[in-house]
Amino acid sequence: MHSTRQPLRRPLAAVSSLGLILALGACGGGGDSAASTPGVTADSILVGTHQPLTGPAAAGYSTISPATKAYFDYVNSKGGVHGRKITYKVEDDGYNPATTQTVVRELVLKDKVFAIVNGLGTPTHTGVLDFLKTNKVPDLFVASGSRSWNQPEKYPTTFGFQADYTTEAKVQATYIEQNLPDEKVCFLGQDDDFGQDTLRGLTQILGEDGVAERQTYVTSNTNVAPQIGKLKAAGCEVVALATVPGFTALAVGTAARLEFAPQWISTSVGADYSTVAGALGDAAPLLEGFLSTNYLPSQFDDANPWVSLFKQINTDFNDDAPFTGNTVYGMTVGYLFVQALQQNGKELTRDSLLETIEDGGLDGPGLTALRFSADDHSGYGGAQMAKVTGSSQDYFGPVYTTDDGDTPVTEYTGEPTVPPTDGIPAA
Repeated sequence: MHSTRQPLRRPLAAVSSLGLILALGACGGGGDSAASTPGVTADSILVGTHQPLTGPAAAGYSTISPATKAYFDYVNSKGGVHGRKITYKVEDDGYNPATTQTVVRELVLKDKVFAIVNGLGTPTHTGVLDFLKTNKVPDLFVASGSRSWNQPEKYPTTFGFQADYTTEAKVQATYIEQNLPDEKVCFLGQDDDFGQDTLRGLTQILGEDGVAERQTYVTSNTNVAPQIGKLKAAGCEVVALATVPGFTALAVGTAARLEFAPQWISTSVGADYSTVAGALGDAAPLLEGFLSTNYLPSQFDDANPWVSLFKQINTDFNDDAPFTGNTVYGMTVGYLFVQALQQNGKELTRDSLLETIEDGGLDGPGLTALRFSADDHSGYGGAQMAKVTGSSQDYFGPVYTTDDGDTPVTEYTGEPTVPPTDGIPAA
């Protein structure tokens, strides 16, 4: 194990003073080590997150944390986890890295949360990694596919969740190689690790020369006409996207105005049909044939038991909000956090939960297995292709598995998981 974390408890034999022993016993709540753990009491757990409830990434993404909270509320209605109910404190950072640093510091230093769960965004979350490490705060299931979250030696408290962007892009590139071999492939991506990691995956499979024209955008500028114009002028036939949903809609809509109609292919981050179609409004039919990858069950697959479970929880605990891929995302995060708490047991500390996750027992709804271990904090390890037809976004072909390195893209042969009968993971 590469962690240098030390256990919070010490054997009583090391305590030389009887008075100190009694004092420790009084502070320890009768031996419950969680009593000295920030955010944890005998009957509650406080966790926090930063989310873009407003700003350029709010479209779609603002619905993730309510879905996570809905799953927590469902679990709380059944008695919580080992007698503790979960409180999820959500702070709006507007997808602004400076604001992220402010709200995360408040969550940790003022609110004294036990953990940060599903902090969203590559440029936003990157700026709080060192702070969370220094304060030894579990930084769980980051809502971004950046490879930065998988650095267990440098950031031992941080864990990813979703398939990383390079993994998704390798699956997309494999599809392109097999089905669109003679097409001119180009790229439009966010000007940060999101875009860079996606491009890295594409070129690993297609080669450096296999991605002809490359354009980037910044979220502070919603005019993407110059980038789209260059893609059109270059004669691009396939455009791979590393875009948040609002910029996916901007790209597709702008291309239509410029009479440019390539085959779009996107990472899951910017491809949720309901979100992008909502942003496009009457122009939603432009998404016909839109390709993407994903690693969680499709919101449209009513036969999937996870989708059935999450839809019921959405109705009962999320005001029957529109059910989208972001709903599935948010509830999956909630499930994994509860599963980790259950497997940890009643004696909960920050160190113990990190070690529980590294033990590799988490699964959840993902199409492939999670890769968590002491040496790997990256999350789900593969994806499947999806295509928009009419008003549905349906998966097709095999589920593939790979990683952000040189591992080949191969078909995943593992069996899909099914939810527990009551929808709550076993202890």
